[in-house]
Order: sequence, then structure tokens, then C-alpha cells
Amino acid sequence: MSVKTALITGAGRPAGLGFAVARQLGELDYHVILTARDVTRAEPLAEQLRQDGYAATALRLDLTDQASMREAAGHLTRTFGHLDVLINNASDMPDFRTLSALDADLDAVRSAMEVDVIGPWGLVQSVLPLLTAAPAARIVNVSSISALQVATGLDLGASLRAPAYSMAKHMLNVLTTVLARALDDTPILVNAVDPGETATHPERGDDDNDRSAAESARGIVWAATLGADGPTGGLFRDGRPLT
Repeated sequence: MSVKTALITGAGRPAGLGFAVARQLGELDYHVILTARDVTRAEPLAEQLRQDGYAATALRLDLTDQASMREAAGHLTRTFGHLDVLINNASDMPDFRTLSALDADLDAVRSAMEVDVIGPWGLVQSVLPLLTAAPAARIVNVSSISALQVATGLDLGASLRAPAYSMAKHMLNVLTTVLARALDDTPILVNAVDPGETATHPERGDDDNDRSAAESARGIVWAATLGADGPTGGLFRDGRPLT
């Protein structure tokens, strides 16, 4: 029986969501591939998982560099020959203090789009042969409820911020739907997940009521391990659809 494999982008922070997802997938017997733009940040986390008894490796992956994506895909092809789970977790919030689209820095918008939309899109294209080689692969795009402000005008009150980030996450949700439709004739399921307010950025001043990365990771792992009759093309939090 071939090993189950899961690649997680943006998994270079000990307190981050990507590392929590990697640990939980490791507990489910996946070989987890932790990626980061600077692989030296992911390597000690992969080593920590190995010391805890899980199968884990670190891999350099830069979502702004198509050649990096091709190199990562080549490594996975040579090492495993398939990919069961792709978690697009890496994200860029360059304008988290900006409260209005009228004040948005368009360079920040471009940066957010590059990492949150174009990068995941290009990565899916790069690893698609590996995903189709798996029995029933899953793609999970880590999104945000702030995207619903863009899509529906939902009033998020004091939590509304970062128009570049919010717009990028909205476009990531659109990409999720587009990819799900494009893969409709395959066993691959594609979903977006809002992890909720999570305590992963103490340097930005996490709120006291933010939940732990481990708690938020469960909803992502749920989408990564859906059965054949699971949903596709949706946005979820903790296994429940968001509209």
C-alpha cells in the first residue's frame, strides 16, 4: 500500500496553522511535506515531527516563483509519485492595519494576489499529475471569512481590515469554485476553509479570545480527509458551510 502524502504550504512557523495541520495529518499516518520560502524555517519543524514519530520532510517552495513550484513537483514525483492532499495555507496580509479599500496600497494588493491566488493556482497546475495519480486527492485552500465582506457586503464590524488580503481571499474562494468545476469529472475534491480567528501571530497582538492553531486546524484536516461523497467547491468553517 502506497504511503499517503500531504503537502502544506506556509508551514515554517512553530505557532502557525500549517504546522498544526501537519501534525494532525501526521497523526492520521500521512507523510507530511512542510514547505516554506526559506526551507531552513521548515526543516526544524519537520525534524520535530519525526522525533515525535511522524513521517515528515521539509521542502523549499516559493509561491511567487513558478520554477520553484516545478522543482517541488519534480521532487515529489521522484520521491512519492503521487500527492493525496494539497493544503494551500501560505498567505500574505501586507495591509492588516488598513481599514478601507479607498486607502489600499496597490502594491500590497498585488503582493496579496500573488501569494494567495496566483501562487495556489500555479501550484495546482504544477502538481496536477501527482494529484491525479492519487486515488482520490483533496485540495484545501485556507481562506477567511473576511472574503465574504467583498462577496456579500457582510458587516464584520471591528474585525474588518486588510482590504488587499480580503480581496485576495475572495478571489481564492472564486478559484476554489473554478477548480472544483474543472475537476468535476475526477475524484479530486476542492474546498476552501476559514479557520476562524486563530492565535498564530503574537507579534500582531492576538486577541484573548482567539482559538489555538490546533483547534482551527481540525476544520482544515476535515476538508483534507473527506470521503468520496464529500462536498466540493464550497467554503467551510469547522465542517459547516459558510454563505
